[in-house]
Amino acid sequence: MPDPAPNSAPRRDWLSLLARAPADRLATLFPDPLPDHALLRAPEIGSVMVRGRTGGTGTPFNLGEMTVTRCSLRLTDGTVGHAYVQGRDRAHALRAAVLDALMQTDAAPDLRRRCLDPLAREEAQRRATRAAKAAATKVDFFTMVRGEDK
Repeated sequence: MPDPAPNSAPRRDWLSLLARAPADRLATLFPDPLPDHALLRAPEIGSVMVRGRTGGTGTPFNLGEMTVTRCSLRLTDGTVGHAYVQGRDRAHALRAAVLDALMQTDAAPDLRRRCLDPLAREEAQRRATRAAKAAATKVDFFTMVRGEDK
């Protein structure tokens, strides 16, 4: 089945990055005042069911609920932006929705350089740090000497 929106991968990537970004860092990179916009759906708090898979490949199961905040808006030029962010931060959802809308306009290259690229670099650094901490605790049982091998 063909992809219904063949150019949706870049948008999916920036929406995902904005959702995971620390709210205070996003506010620093994209400060107020926000561009003029009309709210289609004011930031509202709700919950979603998180699903998991045993071993990452097994049958899906309901893991639990997670609080999210969503927002939809329209810029004065008609461009629509959406955002879902984890937690109860209405300002984060609003800012992410504005950025989503602006990333669909001619402002995208500048916003990518000013906002998205730094967020992506910082996220990669956080992941690398977390992976290094986890790797430091790894035990390789195949290289350990057992008592009967002496």
